[in-house]
Amino acid sequence: MENLVYAIILLPLLGFLINGLFGKNLPKMVVGSLATAVVFASFCIALSIFLKTDSNSAPVLVKAFEWFTVNGIQVNFSFQIDQLSLMMIMIITGIGSLIHLYSIGYMSHDKGFYKFFTYLNLFIFSMLLLVMGGNYLILFIGWEGVGLCSYLLIGFWYENKEYGAAARKAFIMNRIGDLGMLIGIFMIAYETNALDYISVAQNSGKFELDSTVIIFITASLFIGAVGKSAQVPLFTWLPDAMAGPTPVSALIHAATMVTAGIYLVVRSNFLFSLAPTTMNGILFIGLLTALVAAFIGLRQNDIKKVLAYSTVSQLGFMFVALGVGAYTTAMFHLMTHAFFKALLFLGSGSVIHAMSGEQDMRFMGGLKKKIPITHITFFIGTLAISGFPFLSGMISKDEILTNVYGNNPLLWILLFIIAAMTAIYMFRAYYLTFHGEFRGTEEQKKHLHESPLNMTLPLMVLAVLSIVGGFINLPHFIGHGNYAKLDHWLHTLFATDIQLAEVPFNTEMILLAATVVMFFAVWFIVKNIYVNKKKLPLADEEYEGWERLSNKKLFIDELYDATFVKLTEGFGVGGNMFDKNILDRFVNFIGIGAEDSGRAAKRLQNGNVENYVLIMSLAIGIILIVNFILQ
Repeated sequence: MENLVYAIILLPLLGFLINGLFGKNLPKMVVGSLATAVVFASFCIALSIFLKTDSNSAPVLVKAFEWFTVNGIQVNFSFQIDQLSLMMIMIITGIGSLIHLYSIGYMSHDKGFYKFFTYLNLFIFSMLLLVMGGNYLILFIGWEGVGLCSYLLIGFWYENKEYGAAARKAFIMNRIGDLGMLIGIFMIAYETNALDYISVAQNSGKFELDSTVIIFITASLFIGAVGKSAQVPLFTWLPDAMAGPTPVSALIHAATMVTAGIYLVVRSNFLFSLAPTTMNGILFIGLLTALVAAFIGLRQNDIKKVLAYSTVSQLGFMFVALGVGAYTTAMFHLMTHAFFKALLFLGSGSVIHAMSGEQDMRFMGGLKKKIPITHITFFIGTLAISGFPFLSGMISKDEILTNVYGNNPLLWILLFIIAAMTAIYMFRAYYLTFHGEFRGTEEQKKHLHESPLNMTLPLMVLAVLSIVGGFINLPHFIGHGNYAKLDHWLHTLFATDIQLAEVPFNTEMILLAATVVMFFAVWFIVKNIYVNKKKLPLADEEYEGWERLSNKKLFIDELYDATFVKLTEGFGVGGNMFDKNILDRFVNFIGIGAEDSGRAAKRLQNGNVENYVLIMSLAIGIILIVNFILQ
């Protein structure tokens, strides 16, 4: 087991080193195949461990070495393999290997091909370090590693200044959250005298329910989750991160990195369950994020921006589940979201590939016959995220809605509206892209073609997973919970039993029926608007009222720019003036003084021995006279 655990995490690191050192001189096919093979091998190893593990298996701890001991706290560089980490490993490496395969075709003409796969392998290694680490410190190393890789991948086409600015924005906004998380880790070490998950869980009993200390610790960790998982107010970096190549969007901003915040809260459930105040805050932030992002997504015209705001909104759904204590449900939606959102991002990349780089849906249309595989797989992803009955997204999202209803029926109404908005902007994106008349240029029309097999194969695999993924955790009312495999799989990880509010069977059926009716009603209305009536999006400057607010992203970027960015730049200008007018002059004054004193001393130090003897004689005479007077 120990060697297998090492292999899972070291194989992507090996791919990173080989491609990073020698990739420039290797054929592209070798570079891409190697990068894909090491990630797929990690997936196969994880799968073999998964098949030997059951829901009651104890965590496996693998200690690489003793790292350091400080103030009685021993920190080992160790890995913890349990049901939660295995689930995350399989998502990361499984979807990661599909995205690597897709990237071979998508990036085939890029001059930075080997660097791209080097960064991808480093990202997979960092993400595995994050979820496999046996303590909070190793988690933080992986946390920072994926932050670095996101900077490198978002700004991969660095010759475009806007892309570089997007990378810096992501990096800086994540640093805000990371500071909060680091403070939380320090407080955990101070209060529990430990950093490994098992010891912290055992010592968490010392905290009083909703005490100031536990609220501070959990709130600090949650701030880290807010930054990494793009929640209000630290969410504006993720839509801008679409500047990176589309496979980056699929890997980092759909399936892995942005879910790190969800993983952190679930991994620390024994702390968060002791802080109802923090849990209420998580619920509120999740709802607000889901609503704001869904509203903005309604009138975006860039296909990747629609999916980006959809990701933010779906992450909000996951945090809502966490806020009501439904940890398994949050992980379930994390998994199904990884399937259909990776599919949708890769599908959008296939569309962009066919459209010679065009991302604006106003210049697409009529593509379903030109790129049939992309069309049908994108349609399946759209159905899944929108809530088509028994597809993966519908089942996991319905679980969240049911749990929220048990907590507060009014919140269910709000989340129900957000779910309807999700279906609206996704069907709008689908119909504008694939139906109607082609609205691009004649040159684009000539070059329309389906993507190669190494790009369409991952789409087909993810489409199948988007269809059947929900059956991993079917609702409890089907077979009295016998088919809720994920519930059974993760139940031993929760130190505190969370008593979720029970929803009567009849009520649950009514709620389910309402979501199904809503889905078909939205589908009919949106199709009528964009297919039958052939409505087209307006130019950005033509939108008015709520549509303008949605299209302009509620002017949140402008607000941040006018306050934080301009203020920071103002401090920078002021600091520059202080440096030039005060500090520089003071330093120059000291320098000039040193030069002047040197010139004066130079006149005395002229090498004339007679002068030296004269000065020595005068000095001795003065000393004798002073000594005589003092006596």
